[in-house]
Amino acid sequence: MTPHGPAVAEVDEVADPRFLLVITHGSAGGVDAPDLLAVRDATAGVGGVVARVLQPFRLRGARAPGSAVKQDEAWTALVAELRGRYPGLPLAQGGRSNGARVACRTALGVGAEAVVALAFPLHPPGRPERSRAGELRAAGVDVLVVNGDRDPFGVPGAADAARLVVLPGEGHDLKKDPARVGEVVAEWLEVRMRPGSA
Repeated sequence: MTPHGPAVAEVDEVADPRFLLVITHGSAGGVDAPDLLAVRDATAGVGGVVARVLQPFRLRGARAPGSAVKQDEAWTALVAELRGRYPGLPLAQGGRSNGARVACRTALGVGAEAVVALAFPLHPPGRPERSRAGELRAAGVDVLVVNGDRDPFGVPGAADAARLVVLPGEGHDLKKDPARVGEVVAEWLEVRMRPGSA
């Protein structure tokens, strides 16, 4: 339960957990998006417990998150609940599209050590003057951005993230080769979440 309604977390555990990754969907999506499933599978291989979160607005049937403040408050509450279930595990968080924005905005507040931003929506389609790069730069922790080179929402600059991976032929949905998305994320987290790597 969050201050703005219930959320659902689908948690996949591993035998010898090294860190917790809490990850979420975009505005109109769900936790079974091909890239999120690929990230789950690959991250488990490097010791990550993965919680895929269906946010309150999607449980209500809404296709838009509404207030960013309320979305961030709900996210902060649900991450605190999940952290309480896995005490001592370092936290990474992330999401695709709108979920990536939430993960960046709340990273410092929830104590995340790293953020995974899939298909970060740099600007509304056709509106490059409305850049959201500031959200990446303000995350306060290392951010991995994985975008497709055909994303109509644009591609962030390399200077706006700790690591930028641009996948050729991919659009905003990152579904052409989701396994590659998973590999990129797992490789980065495996190194980034090692003790003393911050």
